[in-house]
Amino acid sequence: MSDSESRGATGASVIDRLLRELREGDAGLIALVMGGIYVLFTIFAILGPPQGVGGVVAALQAVTFWTALYAMLVLALNLHWGYAGLFNIGVAGFMAVGVYTFAAITAPTGGTPPGLGLPLWVGVVGGMLMAAIAGAVISLPALRLRADYLAIVTVAFSEIVRLTLLSTTFQQFTLFANVPVLPDIPLGTGAGRGINIPINPTIPVKSLFYTNPTNPASGSRTALGDAVISAFGAAGVRETVVVSLAYTVVLLVFVGLFYWLLRRIGNSPFGRVLKAIREDELVANSLGKDTRLFKVKVFMVGCALMGLGGILWETQKGYTDPTATTFMPIQTFYIFIALMIGGAGSNTGSVLGGALFASLLFQGPQRVAGIFTKYFVSGDAPTTIAGALAPIGSLDFGPLFAYTLQNVPPLRFVLLGVVLVVLMQRRPTGLLGHRKEVAASVLLSDHGSRPGSNGPRPAADGGGPAAVDRTADEPRRPPQGDDDDE
Repeated sequence: MSDSESRGATGASVIDRLLRELREGDAGLIALVMGGIYVLFTIFAILGPPQGVGGVVAALQAVTFWTALYAMLVLALNLHWGYAGLFNIGVAGFMAVGVYTFAAITAPTGGTPPGLGLPLWVGVVGGMLMAAIAGAVISLPALRLRADYLAIVTVAFSEIVRLTLLSTTFQQFTLFANVPVLPDIPLGTGAGRGINIPINPTIPVKSLFYTNPTNPASGSRTALGDAVISAFGAAGVRETVVVSLAYTVVLLVFVGLFYWLLRRIGNSPFGRVLKAIREDELVANSLGKDTRLFKVKVFMVGCALMGLGGILWETQKGYTDPTATTFMPIQTFYIFIALMIGGAGSNTGSVLGGALFASLLFQGPQRVAGIFTKYFVSGDAPTTIAGALAPIGSLDFGPLFAYTLQNVPPLRFVLLGVVLVVLMQRRPTGLLGHRKEVAASVLLSDHGSRPGSNGPRPAADGGGPAAVDRTADEPRRPPQGDDDDE
């Protein structure tokens, strides 16, 4: 066979594998769910306030943007909770460490507060590295605790980080001020005023469209930017939506990288030890595995991914401050809900959980409220719940309906509660939680299976077996740490 024929056969094999993955694998499931979400949000955009094609594209971009952000962080949390059974509920804290390290590295030296003025990629690496170091520092003493105590330590760490960033003590300070051999380095968090991030991850994307990406208004468009923005503009899509759409594509690439990394980890010997630790740490320890070292390593990797997710999330605004919702404990709660919806231990479930949370629970209620407000509600709504409930006695439900539509953000928590109750009752292991995790690369209990047989096989996403085995209906054991940790 000639080289050209060999390359052609290889290319055809790759295409066949991709098509088979779409038809039978997890990629097809994700594409199917996202297709359904896009159809639903297209209907929402058409029925909502009139915005034309531009409104439809903006709605699809927004739901994809939030899906990508949550999918990245849910995947990072899945590495801790789903793979190793580490109950980390300080996700927001590790995101904050990554974001503020990135800000301190990339902020200009003469800014207020000052930074180091280093390039973007140095800030990204530095943010991930500092988040990983923070994870190692927390994990060294905390991993000796049981799972519930580890949760308390991580959430306490998250709040300590947020309150430290709010403190005026660190608003502006000098690093190495009392070290004679090292130069003084002025830095700062900005305290409650926050810190500007003029070099942020959107700059490389904007450079595709503008000659001056840091300030598009002061420059002109590039040839590519002029062609793309003009084409979308002819369809009624705003220029800002086009740029946001390009950045959303970058986020989707990072979701793919996160997924690939976790899949590689899950299918590696390192990943199998993590699953063994989660199922029974005492057994893994008795097999000669230094389980504490494995847990520290995976904690560092997961925290580094959380730091990167925080950088891609928060810094794209060009500004951050400790009062941002991104750093609040509620953000960790959101990410955990998304993981529970998808199913812990499944990478595909993590992506789907992030997508369903971002669309149906985060963006969806506001879209539905906009539709009902457009067609059914007129006049002012009551300002209190008592004022909304009082007219019910005379069978007038209008005030309650109007009050509900105008208070969708706080009432969204009621919806989250209902979803959690139903989920815990119907699918306590999540949508894809039926996958039974195994620590071995082969199912040792299936003595009759042979190569080429129809027996169980490891899941393609690095999680449990893709085929349902004889133990698939058994309830999933709780994560390790309850019996043998100190």
